[in-house]
This record gives sequence, structure tokens and C-alpha cells, in this order.
Amino acid sequence: MRITIFSLVCLFSLFMCLTAAQAEVSVSNLFTDHMVVQQGKPVIVWGEETPGKPVTVTMAGGTATATTGDDGRWTAKLPALKANSGPHEITIQGSSTIKISDVLVGEVWVCSGQSNMAWPVAAANDPQLEALAARFPRMRIISVPQVGSQQALDNFNGQWELVTPETVLQFSAVGYFFGRQLHQTLDVPVGLIDNAWGGSACEAWIPRDVLQENGHTELLAHWDKLAADYDAEAVEAKYQKALANWKERAKAAKAAGKPNPPAPRRPRNPLVGQHRPANLYHGVLNPIIGYPIQGAIWYQGESNASRAKQYQELFPLMIETWRKAWGQGDFSFYWVSLADFKDEVSEPSDADWAELREAQTMTMSKLPNTGEAIITDLGEAHDIHPRNKQDVAKRLARWALAQNYGYDALVYRSPIYKSHELRGNRILITFDHVGGGLDTHDVREVLGFTIAGKDQKFHPAKARIVGRDQVEVWSDDVLEPGAVRYAWANNPICNLQNKSHLPATPFRTDRFKGITEGVLVR
Repeated sequence: MRITIFSLVCLFSLFMCLTAAQAEVSVSNLFTDHMVVQQGKPVIVWGEETPGKPVTVTMAGGTATATTGDDGRWTAKLPALKANSGPHEITIQGSSTIKISDVLVGEVWVCSGQSNMAWPVAAANDPQLEALAARFPRMRIISVPQVGSQQALDNFNGQWELVTPETVLQFSAVGYFFGRQLHQTLDVPVGLIDNAWGGSACEAWIPRDVLQENGHTELLAHWDKLAADYDAEAVEAKYQKALANWKERAKAAKAAGKPNPPAPRRPRNPLVGQHRPANLYHGVLNPIIGYPIQGAIWYQGESNASRAKQYQELFPLMIETWRKAWGQGDFSFYWVSLADFKDEVSEPSDADWAELREAQTMTMSKLPNTGEAIITDLGEAHDIHPRNKQDVAKRLARWALAQNYGYDALVYRSPIYKSHELRGNRILITFDHVGGGLDTHDVREVLGFTIAGKDQKFHPAKARIVGRDQVEVWSDDVLEPGAVRYAWANNPICNLQNKSHLPATPFRTDRFKGITEGVLVR
């Protein structure tokens, strides 16, 4: 083989270009102009550089030096700062220099879950009015693109932006309204990281090894079989054939003056979607793990409703896994209980959404620093995406303001079942966290209770508030009552609340077998 001088020159030039490209320091896209860092916690910055190369990071008079590992990664930790200092500049010096400007110090929250968290301001109530008022230069937002992966991703395409009428419309409505309440109340900068993905399942937010270690083998086996059997080329070929057929039919319809037939949709590959275990943990969570935060807000569960019993284990496992990976202790984790949805029913019956709400509520007693916003009064029967995201966000913000920011006098919890006592043919229910006392919404009659005897058959019940924290429940059809349920339906007709208008938490006193028990896969 003959090598010419020209070839040698080209090879040398290519080598020099590659060497130059490698000799540059880089950072995660979490670190861009306009970013917000969490007050009171060390500022942690990470990126990539030539292995063994030192990297120096400076900010607000603080300096940290890190040495790049054999994998080309480095992490630097700077001293904690107080809110409302700055704006600051971060300088990263390695083989090259990076400067990040307009960096604020305040409160940082992750906004995660499925479509009701991803639901944008543009599709919430009053989007035009909300956009017109969205002028908060000290509120910053960033979104993680939807990428599902079985391998951990370290970065994503995105950048921090100021909240403006233009940027806010496509950002998470619940996230924005939550952050706005904190920003206006605390008068500090707020940074919001949105990585929600519509339709996502809880197990997609948990690594495979964690699921395996905790006994969720059937769930993993189901997906492993799907992965082995899935033929992407065959699916694509079938779609292309359907598309070609549609084009012919559309051409014929046009010639006949008829409307076009509906076009076929390109099938989604389930192996890279939002249902497969670990996909979202690796694809949209891992790139932000470790960024100092105050906490996370979560709106998800609809996709797991048919497996609500399983969710009793999955959901707390997910939270524990996130906390362990973040390495910041038991950071705050607040979620939205499922809204009322589907047709109302006149007779008591089992309901998977009721069982899912129960699983969510149970998590508060299993894990510290968690909280639940009840919204059984805010749903829409025929729309799984209620438009009133403002009140949803306010109920989450109550938790944060009371638990994280010292607003102790603020009523932040919904009334929740504490105990019950049998009194003849009646059952007396005692509630915790009643605020100024129990109350009803809309009408004085207490709605939403059912009662059963030893036959486990539930009947609509009458109820009345007794004092500030108790409700007496009975039915003329049940002479020897044994169990009471409240708001136990997909779309419950219920109106018990406290005097701060926070609806009572759905509950049941029984432990009868539910309809989702034993359901382990989709």
C-alpha cells in the first residue's frame, strides 16, 4: 500500500483535530446561563475532560478543584450560598474555559410524573391570562427531553430559561404554578426542572437491579419476553405497507371528491417508551441526579391504577431509590392523589382508582418527609387531564410552605382517617389534621360514605359531623356494621373537607381483598 505525503498530511490534520476536540472541558447541560442553584447546600458541578486533567471551578469567591477520572468525568463541590445573592458567574477552567453567567441562588424543585405533570400552561385554565402575567425574571425553568433508555444517560439537550409569556406556555402547569407560589411567598429565586413523561409507569422510574432485588421478577420477565419477541423491522414494514395503501386510497378519494381516509399512525416502539422498567430512570432522571434540590413534586399513578396493590410497594421503592441515588438525604417528596375521573356510579362498588389512591396515602406512613395533595374535587369525569392545575399546585405548595419554609400556621394537610369506634348500629370515625374543623362543600349533608356488615356488602350511608374531628356513619340497611368507606370510587360523590377547603382523604376501614390484588403486569 502506497502512502503519499498528501495522505500523511491529512492523517496528521485529523489527529490534531481529534486531539483538540478531546482537549476541551465540558459540563452537563444543567449548567447553563440563567441557572438556579439551591441555597444552603454545596454547589455541585460536573462534566467531562481529558482523564487525569485537573479542573478548577470558581463561583462567588469560592474555588474547588477536581481531577478527572479514568472515565473522563469530574465533579467539583463549592461552598453553599444564601438566597438572593448574585447574579453570579461560574468559571470552569480545564483544557479550555467555560463561563456561565446570570446564576441565581434560591430554591430548586424537580417536577416529575406523567401527563398531568407534563400538562402545559397552554392547556390549563386561562392560558392567555396566565401567560400575560408570567413576567418573573428570577424564576427559571428547564425541561428534560423524553428519551427512554436501558443504559444510563449522563446528559440531555436543554438549557435554563427565564419565565416569560413566551417560555411559560409549554412548561408544566402544575410545576409553574407551584413554583410561582413559592417565588411570590418567599421572595427568592426559584428553579424548576421538569422531566415528566405522559403515560409513564412507576416501574419505568426505577432501575432494573432495584426491581429485581425487591421481588418484581414477573414484571421484568414480561418486558424481557416482549423485548425478545419484538421485531422492529417487521413492524416498520407493516406500517410502510399500510401507508402505501392509504396513499392510494387518499388519491382515489380526492379524485372522487371525497374526504381523505384517516392516515395510519406510525407504531411506537415500546422498548424505548415510558412503560418499560428503568427506561425513564436512565433516560430522563439520571442526567439530573445529584443536582442539589429542595425536593420533588410528583403527579402520576393513572398508568398503574390497574395494579394498585403492587403500587403499594413500587411507589415508596421509587422514592427511596431516588433519595439514595441523589445522596442528599430524605429530600421532600410531595405528590398529587388521583383526581375524580370516569362516570359517577350510584351504588357502591370496587374501583381501581380508589385502590391506587389508597396506595398513595399509605406511602406517607412508610416514608418520612412525604406529603399528599388530595384533589377529589378538581377532576373532570370525561377528561383524565383536569384543566384546573392552579388549585392542584396550591395544595402542593401548602405542603412545601409549611414543611420546608416554616409557615407553621398554614393548614396544609387534608383531613385523614385516624380511628373508628362501633356504637350500636353506627360507626364513629375520628380524623386527624382537620385544621379549623370538619366541614362540607356545597350542601350541608355529608356525602361520600358507605357502610357494610359482616356480609361485606356496602350500602350508601348517612353521615353527620360530630364535633370538630368526628363523623358518625350509619344505614338503616345495616344493623350490625363492620366497615366504612369514604370516597371509595373512581369518581366519588363526596364533600367532606376542613374549613380551609381541603377535601378529606379517601379511605376504608376494612382490608377486604381488592380488585387489583395479584395483578402484576400491564
